[in-house]
Amino acid sequence: MLFLSVLTAAVAPGVSLLTYLYLRDRYEAEPIHMVARMFVLGILVVVPIMVIQRGLQLWLGDNPVVFAFGESAGVEEFVKWFVLYHVIYNHTEFDEPYDGIVYASSISLGFATLENVLYAIYSPATFGTLLVRALLPVSGHALFGVMMGYYLGKAKFAPANKRNYFLVISLLLPVLLHGTYDWIMITVRTNWMWFIIPFMIVLWVWGLRKMNHATSRSPFRFLVREDEIKL
Repeated sequence: MLFLSVLTAAVAPGVSLLTYLYLRDRYEAEPIHMVARMFVLGILVVVPIMVIQRGLQLWLGDNPVVFAFGESAGVEEFVKWFVLYHVIYNHTEFDEPYDGIVYASSISLGFATLENVLYAIYSPATFGTLLVRALLPVSGHALFGVMMGYYLGKAKFAPANKRNYFLVISLLLPVLLHGTYDWIMITVRTNWMWFIIPFMIVLWVWGLRKMNHATSRSPFRFLVREDEIKL
């Protein structure tokens, strides 16, 4: 019974955040099976990512900057970006800018959810530690996904001469943010909350603005307004 409670507490933050981000799609909600597919892909890439990270760690060592920005953030965000680009970017369901946020956060939260479950199983997890993980690493992964998805959406609907520029940002910005998060957690031994909480607040405010901006650029917003006028 205790194990089931801990497992539920480990899974709930990722599912809750994904539900929140999904419901923010005001105009043309994505098919549930597509969102679930990306969530599952996020779970499936955990093992190959761990294998790559272990190999790089044995090769490059444990330098905090290399580990934070390369072995951890670099590998995780690149694999998620690679899957998104090849599975979703050219899919017909990706038909408005906010869709990039939905799909990128789906794969990010799939990854974060399994990571949280493994932590709960193999570490002495308590309700307090799982709550902290929900507020920090799980929501962090969601927001890194928001940034990635926002610029994938920009790339998808940008003129051809700007497309590659936004694609590069969609990879590099999440790596930079994720790496900064990891670097803070690795190097700040005491009073780390004074650094990570402001960082997360800024990230949430920035992410919410990106969500609002992506929603405001939906081509379906005019159709919804026309239907409201008719009613």
